[in-house]
Amino acid sequence: MQTIRQDIQVAFRYDVHFVEDAFHPENDLLARIVEAEAGVPWRKMLPVIDEGLLPHYPDLPERIEAYFAQRAHSLALHAPVLAAAGEAAKNDPALVAGLHAAIRQAGLCRHSFVLAIGGGSVLDLAGYAAATAHRGVRLVRMPTTVLAQNDSGVGVKNSVNARGAKNFLGTFAPPYAVVNDFSFLASLSDRDWRSGMAEAVKVALVKDAAFFDELEANAERLAPPRRDARAIERLVYRCAALHLDHIAASGDPFEMGTSRPLDFGHWAAHQLEQLTGYALRHGEAVATGIALDATYSRLGGLLPERDWRRTLALLEAMGFRLYAPEIGAHLDEPEHPRSVFRGLEAFREHLGGTLTIMLLAGIGQGMEVHEVDLGLYRRAIALLRERAARAARAACTEPAAARIS
Repeated sequence: MQTIRQDIQVAFRYDVHFVEDAFHPENDLLARIVEAEAGVPWRKMLPVIDEGLLPHYPDLPERIEAYFAQRAHSLALHAPVLAAAGEAAKNDPALVAGLHAAIRQAGLCRHSFVLAIGGGSVLDLAGYAAATAHRGVRLVRMPTTVLAQNDSGVGVKNSVNARGAKNFLGTFAPPYAVVNDFSFLASLSDRDWRSGMAEAVKVALVKDAAFFDELEANAERLAPPRRDARAIERLVYRCAALHLDHIAASGDPFEMGTSRPLDFGHWAAHQLEQLTGYALRHGEAVATGIALDATYSRLGGLLPERDWRRTLALLEAMGFRLYAPEIGAHLDEPEHPRSVFRGLEAFREHLGGTLTIMLLAGIGQGMEVHEVDLGLYRRAIALLRERAARAARAACTEPAAARIS
């Protein structure tokens, strides 16, 4: 027997930019990104736009066209493709096929660009289509939500939902560049604004106690109705930096192993999204998943009570509900398709065959385990249910004037 062992080392580099009003005629950032490579005098670009942006920015396609019309000597812009807003973008195989057809019709090559503008789901859809056309058309992401700017939009993963499973089809394909345009955040609903903050709490809990302290101190400024722009920009920047540092320094950027510290709270969150028919935003489901795993950590003697209380209090101060009825259904039937515990098996499969759950030993101190106690999780869910019921009763007994305010 003969064997040839080949080691391949490939370095990836991409910039994540933070900017205001990227399509202003005098802002040349995007132009510099697509014109950066020497020896390729002519480029093509296909914009993919989240249709949920158009009620707020009806002139966005025209602004994009006007911006790049000034650079027509070096770039050919094709008519934008509109993509369904929200999780619907990831649920319809016809949308992937449609983007592949648009890429083919536009004559894009591997030196061309897909410019994806929108929330995380549209970025996932466009990224998956770009990564699988010609084995990789260059992707420039322009995330427009807090969640996409601080988490999903800055990483190396692209995916769509299929076969009844979240993110079943996908690729690891770093973007060519990311442009976080803060000016888009003002148009977000309170739910979408809040939703993105859950990922900041998550990464702070497992990696950065000082960042958690900062979130705790600024919770009122960050949360609706105040929505302080400077505070959210700081949150986005720090959260993105922590995610990028993990990707670059963890030794496993493409998740070949089973360790997923940045998926803290996500095994339950992914299942909850499906159980609610995606009525819950991803960040809302993550907040519930964080509360569940933090409570489990506390009941298991891993997490000090003070840290547990601080964790739940911060999520509630940001306006998250930490219990959904779907999480309490069929708890004695772990194999029932409507049981949240089915999320553990889906998570194990997604991770590569070995269950690895991130729990908490303290704020800023993640701890991995490979086995869980369903009885302890049932107790954790019961605690969250009781906490939610107490909060509901307290809200009903507040004076009318207080409830109105």
